[in-house]
Amino acid sequence: MLKAPLVGFNWTIVFQIVNTFILFYFLRKFLFTPVTGMMESREKGIVDSLQDAERLTEEAENYKQKYYNMLQSAQDEGKEIIEKARKNADEKSEKIIKEAKEETTKLKQKAEDDILQERKKAVNEIKNEISTLAILAASKILENEVDEARSKTLVSKFIEQVGDEQWQN
Repeated sequence: MLKAPLVGFNWTIVFQIVNTFILFYFLRKFLFTPVTGMMESREKGIVDSLQDAERLTEEAENYKQKYYNMLQSAQDEGKEIIEKARKNADEKSEKIIKEAKEETTKLKQKAEDDILQERKKAVNEIKNEISTLAILAASKILENEVDEARSKTLVSKFIEQVGDEQWQN
């Protein structure tokens, strides 16, 4: 019997190697390439999704900061408006108080002027009555007829010589 060598050359091995290459070629062409392409496209999709998510996160952060700044400026503007309104109200109240004081001063001055006028009027009335009484007294003393116009002139001169200061006391 012939013994077959342990490692020998035989056509079966060649066909198996050729079949393996053919199988490898078809698997690569119809399985590995589409699967690799699909995996690459899936990887690209995931990377794109992550980049979009990162971009959207940055945009959201930018919008958040923008709205925070707008809110802060609105609060500052609100405080400024309130401060202006308070200042305006203070100015108006000061103006009203000042006008009231001026009006009070005017009324007080007018009252003082009226009092002074009434006092002068009363003094003049008293002077007229005194002059009339003096004429009557003089005519009684002299017991003769005295010209009333001349007597009034004499009394007026007397009153002027005595002066207003004595009459006011």
